[in-house]
Amino acid sequence: MFYEPRLKNSGLAIDPLKALIVPRPIGWISSIDLEGRVNLAPFSFFNMVADSPPILMFAPTGAKADGSRKDSLENVEKVGAFVANLATYDLKDAMNVTSAPLPAGESEAAKAGLEMVPSQIVAAPRVKASPVALECRYLQSVSLPTLDPDQPNTVVFGDVVGVHIDDALIVDGRVDITRARPIARMGYSLYAVIDQVFKMTRPAGGA
Repeated sequence: MFYEPRLKNSGLAIDPLKALIVPRPIGWISSIDLEGRVNLAPFSFFNMVADSPPILMFAPTGAKADGSRKDSLENVEKVGAFVANLATYDLKDAMNVTSAPLPAGESEAAKAGLEMVPSQIVAAPRVKASPVALECRYLQSVSLPTLDPDQPNTVVFGDVVGVHIDDALIVDGRVDITRARPIARMGYSLYAVIDQVFKMTRPAGGA
């Protein structure tokens, strides 16, 4: 089949594009507002985009039901910091709870029964139960084209300035990520869990 996403002419009940760009890592982003109130939300438009310095991005696309900007975007731009926490299989239900749209200032972490602890460098706290947390200083936001002016597309970039890793993940000097069993977003309401990996050595030379 062939279809054009902007024309919504796939002939399927649900646009399949997000079921094809998979798996998408989940940025479980914690932030605080200017009053120190915690916000925690998962984003599947998330990834590393550079390594020197290490920079990652998440995209809080769309707007809240009342038309206002999403709390994560507001907090990060005003406070200048956020933390990307690793969403794992053991924390999947809590992560899902934090995806609920709550009023500004109401803590998703508290609703999910998650304890937040201070970060080492940035103002935003991290999820204590998560085995990996990346402390980030806000760099910039980029507004992308949108087909609906009421639903903006924004990408937020952050400089990774601190990394927390549970010692239980380190084996022979390397991280064994299968011990954390991170989850990733698939299409529709499906998720995947990473509990098996394989190795390939890249060929020498070439482009």
